[in-house]
Amino acid sequence: MIKTESGRRWRKVRYAAEYFLLRSLIGVLHVLPLDFGSWLMGTLWRLIAPRLRRHERAIRHLGAAYPAKTAAEIEAMARAMWMQLGRTFAESLMADRIIRAGRIEDGSGALVAALKSSGKGIVFVSLHTGNWELVVFPTVASGIKVAGVYQRMKNPRVDNYIALVRRDRYPRGLFVKGADIGRKLMRIVREGGAIALLADLRDRGGLPVTFFDRPAPSTTFPALLARSNGAALVAARVIRKQGVNFRIEAQRIDVPHTDDRDADVAEATRRIHRLFEKWVREYPEQWMWAHRRWG
Repeated sequence: MIKTESGRRWRKVRYAAEYFLLRSLIGVLHVLPLDFGSWLMGTLWRLIAPRLRRHERAIRHLGAAYPAKTAAEIEAMARAMWMQLGRTFAESLMADRIIRAGRIEDGSGALVAALKSSGKGIVFVSLHTGNWELVVFPTVASGIKVAGVYQRMKNPRVDNYIALVRRDRYPRGLFVKGADIGRKLMRIVREGGAIALLADLRDRGGLPVTFFDRPAPSTTFPALLARSNGAALVAARVIRKQGVNFRIEAQRIDVPHTDDRDADVAEATRRIHRLFEKWVREYPEQWMWAHRRWG
């Protein structure tokens, strides 16, 4: 009992310290020039991350995806990736400044406008590339009220703050992953609403689709939502152009409608990941290679 109580006190202290460090970092980043703050955090990640275990995983994944490249080329790609991820971390805490500064070029406006006028539900899917935290900017700017999903953090104070920062980007609601999330999202799409999901992470029980010539367990949920509700399925990405400057692009994905719904969902899921692979190959250093994509 004493040990349990001591553990709880230590956890509270640790959570308070983490929250203090986060708010301090945010304070520093908002004082620094936008470009310098992003570059500084990227540089720190580029120096530190290669010493960690996840760097080894990124090297393995890059080596499997690009077997013709030398070890030195793979190492350079991995370090460039860490630079991008460090920048993205800092920029996620300064998203409001990026938007106000006009650093986002919207290449999806015509498609988003057409989707809005259709009155149908929309399922947006994206991937961890460029600065994915900015991918919903065109929908917000166009007046589409989109809902999002996120993974709750262990530290409740940090979790509450990060959710608060993201709230304006998801006016239809920002929901925590959980047992009832499927029903919530299904209802939103059925009512003609829009949702935005990141769909490039591993789903242990998902469909094994071919991704960089290897089977990758992938979520079928976005395709299922679109197929079941006659909604538009749209893939979007953020491209880092140079420094803290971005371009957002989107492409509609055709969803088959045959008598076999499961086959339709599987094919739509494969189409999503074929496009994702094409996009990653265009800017490989901008994608997050360090996660367990292939199990």
